[in-house]
Amino acid sequence: NFLGLIECEEPNNRLDKFAGTLFWRNISYSLDADKILLRGCKIRNTNFCHGVVIFAGADTKIMKNSGKTRFKRTKIDSLMNYMVYTIFVVLILLSAGLAIGHTYWEQQIGNSSWYLYDAQDFSPPHRGFLNFWGYIIVLNTMVPISLYVSVEVIRLGQSYFINWDLQMYYPEKDTAAKARTTTLNEQLGQIHYIFSDKTGTLTQNIMTFKKCCINGQRYGDCRDGAGQLQSHPEQVDFSWNMYADGKFSFYDHYLIEQIKSGKEPEIQKFFFLLAICHTVMVDTYDGQLNYQAASPDEGALVTAARNFGYVFLSRTQNTITISEMGIERTYDVLAILDFNSDRKRMSVIVRESGGNIRLYCKGADTVIYERLHPRNLKREATEEALDIFANETLRTLCLCYRDISHDEFEAWNKKFVEASVATTNRDEALDKVYEEIEKNLILLGATAIEDKLQDGVPETISRLSKADIKIWVLTGDKKETAENIGFSCELLTDETTICYGEDIRQVKSANALLQTRLENQRNRAGSSPHSSLRMNEPFFQGSRDRALIITGSWLNEILLEKKKKKNKLKLKFPRTAEEKKKQTEKRRRAEAYKEQQQQNFVDLACECRAVICCRVTPKQKAMVVELVKKYKKAITLAIGDGANDVNMIKTAHIGVGISGQEGMQAVMSSDYSFGQFRYLQRLLLVHGRWSYIRMCKFLRYFFYKNFAFTLVHIWYSFFNGFSAQTAYEDWFITLYNVLYSSLPVLLVGLLDQDVSDKLSLRFPGLYVLGQKDLLFNYKKFFLSLLHGAITSLIIFFIPYGAYLKTMGQDGEAPSDYQSFAVTAASSLIFVVNFQATFVCFQIGLDTSYWTFVNAFSVFGSIALYFGITFDFHSAGIHVLFPSGFQFTGTAPNALRQPYLWLTIILSIAICLLPVVAQRFLSMTIWPSESDRIQKNRKKLMAEEQQWKRRQSAFRRGISGRRSAYAFSHQRGYADLIASGRSIRKKRAPLDAVL
Repeated sequence: NFLGLIECEEPNNRLDKFAGTLFWRNISYSLDADKILLRGCKIRNTNFCHGVVIFAGADTKIMKNSGKTRFKRTKIDSLMNYMVYTIFVVLILLSAGLAIGHTYWEQQIGNSSWYLYDAQDFSPPHRGFLNFWGYIIVLNTMVPISLYVSVEVIRLGQSYFINWDLQMYYPEKDTAAKARTTTLNEQLGQIHYIFSDKTGTLTQNIMTFKKCCINGQRYGDCRDGAGQLQSHPEQVDFSWNMYADGKFSFYDHYLIEQIKSGKEPEIQKFFFLLAICHTVMVDTYDGQLNYQAASPDEGALVTAARNFGYVFLSRTQNTITISEMGIERTYDVLAILDFNSDRKRMSVIVRESGGNIRLYCKGADTVIYERLHPRNLKREATEEALDIFANETLRTLCLCYRDISHDEFEAWNKKFVEASVATTNRDEALDKVYEEIEKNLILLGATAIEDKLQDGVPETISRLSKADIKIWVLTGDKKETAENIGFSCELLTDETTICYGEDIRQVKSANALLQTRLENQRNRAGSSPHSSLRMNEPFFQGSRDRALIITGSWLNEILLEKKKKKNKLKLKFPRTAEEKKKQTEKRRRAEAYKEQQQQNFVDLACECRAVICCRVTPKQKAMVVELVKKYKKAITLAIGDGANDVNMIKTAHIGVGISGQEGMQAVMSSDYSFGQFRYLQRLLLVHGRWSYIRMCKFLRYFFYKNFAFTLVHIWYSFFNGFSAQTAYEDWFITLYNVLYSSLPVLLVGLLDQDVSDKLSLRFPGLYVLGQKDLLFNYKKFFLSLLHGAITSLIIFFIPYGAYLKTMGQDGEAPSDYQSFAVTAASSLIFVVNFQATFVCFQIGLDTSYWTFVNAFSVFGSIALYFGITFDFHSAGIHVLFPSGFQFTGTAPNALRQPYLWLTIILSIAICLLPVVAQRFLSMTIWPSESDRIQKNRKKLMAEEQQWKRRQSAFRRGISGRRSAYAFSHQRGYADLIASGRSIRKKRAPLDAVL
């Protein structure tokens, strides 16, 4: 039984801090971050252990970093709500105006017309007040109540199309794309910024040893006896090595022959260095070695050495055991010179079997070349190999060594021990001591590792960039790792001018304007804390291709987000009103200064084509997204695959989760999910763009058809004394939005395509329409209302003029109210349904996407109208329901008159011909990009097969070399090994433990 008490801090989001105390058997034990196991930690020193759950569920560190769930709404939702409010105000104003008109009419005409007396002695103002509410009811169809239901139906259908898209299905993991929400589809067509995680999102998290250069000789190219590259090389057989990893592949047989012959000592030293200079841990399960590395790069290098015959077997606190071509040897590890991002290298000092002391070092070429012995003969050949490797976007690393005398080591070791126990500035002291021993190095060669991107990542980023979408990479990895991935995925190129956050304040040529803006902000903040501090001067002059690379620490500094020191509680209150005013003013100035710093950062970053944020925490990821949302008012999308991306995904307007290697937390918190990053281009450029265009056309048409239908009542009011009399039959009013005009516009919102999905991907510039809100805004809204008003005028006055002083074939005047209502209603049905064809389907003369369903919806709606109308106007239904159907015989009698059909045709022609003419002229004289693509779509589709090309195994064409000591682990792994905390030990007897 374990009876104890744990007192600890409250749940918080600090991943690297923990403070608590364990009280057990009257003894207190200190608990810190080294005593807790967060998710992903592994037990090293025992096969099992007993633990206590301190934080669970929502109190865990990762959940505290995930943030709160936010309700997301689209930009069109907000705009649509304001437009509905506008229509409601218009309804009130029109009803009030018509009520005033009725009051005036009662005073001038109604009171003096004895035949209109209704036995109710109401005054004209009273009658006008009653008519105000009457018009609210008559004109209520102006307010699109059914709009929200129709919008949700369209969004549901669009979501199913995303779920059913086989081109977004990932067969390797049996993962289909899934729209986890149905309310954000059209916003996928308006994205300005994409915030992406790196590991597992852009990459596969798989590192592969591809090539190397040893003693100036390059290995790894697959060449035949004539020196020509082989298209289908044969893989090297490692069956001679009992420790070989079956998943490792290599194709240069010559290197294997050299290793087996043992004639090249430099090759032996090369792979021996890879096997001994690292911080990898090893476990054995079922007789198989299992390496656990702090970074995938180190794992790839140690695995390569393992397959080439130099196998890392085990290590203790002070020794390491290696199998060298089948012979096991144990070496004393005298010191591990740990890695950090400033050093860009790591070293180990070992004592070999003969007693010699040797330092082995690996690191970035930029720092290794500075420390080489002047007489390195293979320096230029290795540098040439590094250029070739970098040209293939491989991650390069230089390997070197030097021999150390016993006296030199003893003298240096004293300094090393002193620096290791320093209480202040320990890291700086160690770095200084490391510099003293890492000099006059002898170059062995270089390695080239392929950090495998997911398939299609460069093409996806290229297309999204052409769509004017800016991509930011937010990662917890170190700067070198992220920068190399930026080059690999073509987010960065050799033409890109890279600005580093740490140099922003020093490089005057790149940031002179920043200093000016900072000074201006201080002056403004000091003079008027309430004034707007926004300045629009650009940070950079010209339009060069720029990228910004920053770290989490720099971000905290520039945004004033440093952790505040805990101050003791002081019961000190302002004594006077003056002191209180000063404190308030000080807080306001501080807030204004902080806000301006945030504005400066956002402006600086958004002037760059790409931004890479390294070493950022989950909370910082969300903060960056929130800042861009706040200051740029732009639509953002965040994509990630791990729990550390959840906060970012929830903060962005659109959150996308990738089903990767790190669980389902990101997917469960996302709005959309799929299996690979490359599917993002189809989600945005195809589904997002289509959804935006469809929704905009639907909304414009919906407002148009409602105004064209409703405003006829207003024109009729001028002929009925503003009495709130309807211009149509009651049943027509009831069924207009339900049956007669709903299906065509719904299918526009579900099926319309201006160009095909292949052309949408081929021409990403089409995406800009949604970013600039060109298809639905207040201008388009009022134009739709104006169009509807003009249509209503034609629908009313053309039949009115045709009925005026007209005689039918039977010699009687057909100008009765019922016949007029049927004629106006029939004209309206034809116009609004054909309008859906002409306007929303790019004119029937040159339709871009006709289907049987579209045609059926238009002509089916018209047929349904006539079928229901003739049934409702029949004598049989009047006999059954005499009070509900009072238009008996109207439709058969009215529509058998030829001139009434001519009236309907004339109304349709006057309404539609201007639309057809305008569309024809715009396509001929001022064609948009989609018009040109649509016109030439057959030619473009024929070129599609020639335009496609397969991605090559290695992407060539980059001329510069990039340093790539890209290990993603932090400093401190050498301390874990030296202290023995990470070494597997024999289990101690239970008595000894007690």
